[in-house]
Amino acid sequence: MWNDVLDWFGFGSHSHEPYGHDHHGPHGHTHGVIDATIATTERGIWAIKWSFVILAATAAMQIVVVALSGSVALLADTIHNVADATTAIPLWIAFVLARRKPTKTFTYGLGRVEDLAGIIIVMIILFSALVAGYQAINRLFNPEPISHLGWLIAAGIIGFIGNEAVAVFRIRVGREMNSAALIADGFHARTDGLTSLAVIAGAIGVWLGFPIADPIVGLLITVAIFGIVWQSARSVLTRMLDGVEPGIVDEIEHAATHVKGIDKVSAAKARWLGHKLHADVAVVIDESVLLAEANVITAKLQDELFAHIPALAVATVRIAAPEQQGHHHAPDPFQVNGKLAQGLLEIVDTAEGERFRLRVSRHVEGLSAAVAVKRNRGLEQHTLVPVAGNHHLLQSVGAPAEPHEFDAELVLSNDTDSERLAFKMLEPEGQHH
Repeated sequence: MWNDVLDWFGFGSHSHEPYGHDHHGPHGHTHGVIDATIATTERGIWAIKWSFVILAATAAMQIVVVALSGSVALLADTIHNVADATTAIPLWIAFVLARRKPTKTFTYGLGRVEDLAGIIIVMIILFSALVAGYQAINRLFNPEPISHLGWLIAAGIIGFIGNEAVAVFRIRVGREMNSAALIADGFHARTDGLTSLAVIAGAIGVWLGFPIADPIVGLLITVAIFGIVWQSARSVLTRMLDGVEPGIVDEIEHAATHVKGIDKVSAAKARWLGHKLHADVAVVIDESVLLAEANVITAKLQDELFAHIPALAVATVRIAAPEQQGHHHAPDPFQVNGKLAQGLLEIVDTAEGERFRLRVSRHVEGLSAAVAVKRNRGLEQHTLVPVAGNHHLLQSVGAPAEPHEFDAELVLSNDTDSERLAFKMLEPEGQHH
């Protein structure tokens, strides 16, 4: 029985578990703020709209009883339900504006409007909490009789039923959508029903001759509303500062493990624009992989990212050089585009020291390559040989002399043809020898 109770509140072993892979995904929920993973589907929007209708109707009925009874506990609970209902408003505003096409001024569209609307909602909830707290404290020092206790209890029951209806609805739809966020939202709504039951406890206390029970319950519910203000403000400000849930970065790295050919994720960045997530990922791929094959690998990673992160709208995947191949003052590489070969010539750090390295994406049979560096003291020659028998990766035997700022030629040849491609290498600003 105890396990059933825990499961009912969402603390059981299966309560928050969606029916799919994504149990470790980037789903986080902050009470009072709509989770963007819900807002990316029409079904999720539909669930949020009906939740708004149910909670708004519940609050409307409670307002009538507040006017009749004068209960500050019910007033606080009504404000609580209104606050929950109004979290749908920024979503609707953002969806209407986000459908507008990007312009030359707003090149990313108007997704950020949701952040502005979120701040407005937080301010409204904060104002409501201050009103509820003031009324409760004032009633403690200036008691007034509470009437219509039967209606007050009925309003508490209505509040509980309204929240429970939203909970059942969100959990059911969340499981249909395989949405951990919407399921969690449902269990939060179920917990909110307890605040309505607290109103009933306050009414019973008044009936038993303890009129102070009503403002005490009102203060307790006010504390809960302040909790919503804190969580909501933190979530909105985090997104305004381009913050994301840590689970999103973890999911990006997890998605990369599903793609063969990726050595590691060297950098992963993400930011929210309204309900849509934009990700920028840098991955390390074996340097012997051809350009065409590397493009296939990055495309596969993009597919995995979209499959793992439902809210993802844009995924930019780029290839980063392995750290050990970096060079603290390397010149910009030379893009090779000749009739005998295409590729990239650069100076890299290796375990043996600095070397010229030519990565070839296309070449003729029997290709030979060398670099001829023009120095004041004469010509500096470097023959490029295959690395571990790989004819797509050619490297010099010796290190290029300092400074790494010179005019040079890449000499390409085979049994029937040859060509000389002139290029210049310049050291970065501040690195001149």
